Amino acid sequence: MDEALQIYLAPFQGITGTVFRTIFTQHFTGVDKLYTPFFTGIYKKKNLVTRSDELNEIRYGKSPLIPQILSKDADEIIRFTAYCAEKGFDEVNWNLGCPYPRVANKKRGSGMLPYPDMVTEILESMQGKLPLKFSVKCRLGYNSADEIFNLIPVFNKFDISELIIHARIGKQLYKGEADTATFKKCIDICEVPLTYNGDIFSVDDIHHLQQQFPTVYRWMIGRGLLMDPFLPGDIKTIIFEGDRKTKVQQFVTDLYLAYRKKMNDRLQAISVMKELWGFLRYSFDDPHKVFNRIKKCKSFDEYEQSVSDVFYQHFWLGAVGKQFVSTSG
Repeated sequence: MDEALQIYLAPFQGITGTVFRTIFTQHFTGVDKLYTPFFTGIYKKKNLVTRSDELNEIRYGKSPLIPQILSKDADEIIRFTAYCAEKGFDEVNWNLGCPYPRVANKKRGSGMLPYPDMVTEILESMQGKLPLKFSVKCRLGYNSADEIFNLIPVFNKFDISELIIHARIGKQLYKGEADTATFKKCIDICEVPLTYNGDIFSVDDIHHLQQQFPTVYRWMIGRGLLMDPFLPGDIKTIIFEGDRKTKVQQFVTDLYLAYRKKMNDRLQAISVMKELWGFLRYSFDDPHKVFNRIKKCKSFDEYEQSVSDVFYQHFWLGAVGKQFVSTSG
């Protein structure tokens, strides 16, 4: 395995916040960078107060945290980067990838990708005004994968530290297959350091991608890590000698207790855990039965008993089980 290989934790709204990042990095290894779920509406510094705890940690061990902003307002982005620089961060990421219609219909996230002139105008307005590194996360386009070929020349013109491409279009959401053929074409024309994102669910997946893209060594993983938190370490051939199911149970328990503490024992803690279980179930035998048991829980006692039953009654298969099919959603 290439010594320079790097694994990034993709941001997931509602899941990979500060609690998740803290507990995950206490239990698992292999992640080199972590990204916050996006910030938006940063019109005044006080707007950051409600999520200020998201920016309390600059790094987790040796792995830096990268704040991400979703915006189509250059002044807002400048304000956010200045705030992050004050906090000690050295990079901010611009979200041009969010696929959800409520965002994209406002020409934000992946909804801005059909408008390269708009992207150019924002980058021009910020030129020389950002106090730290500025990276971009995007999709191949919103309506068509060909949109990326109008955007890469724009990114090449400006001081972009890194370009992370999720190899889908916005309208796909997370359905269908990643378009690796179009991503491969991007490699030839992109002058910005390039990172691949999309459908990395197993060690076999990344080996196949490495064969396709031998010059790429940065990989962002989202759903695959949520399904099997051992995946980054396995990709890097980091040996884990304990019992994997026991380790995952410890992780899930610590995460649940941390959410209960953060949320002052409100039942919202169960809702957040259900979001994670929507992915984690695919590492157990009979994922449908596992999730059906968890999603019905309406009290802490119910949830705790259901989780105990899942770990007692079901086998942990991990990523090698290959039970998730991306075309299913």
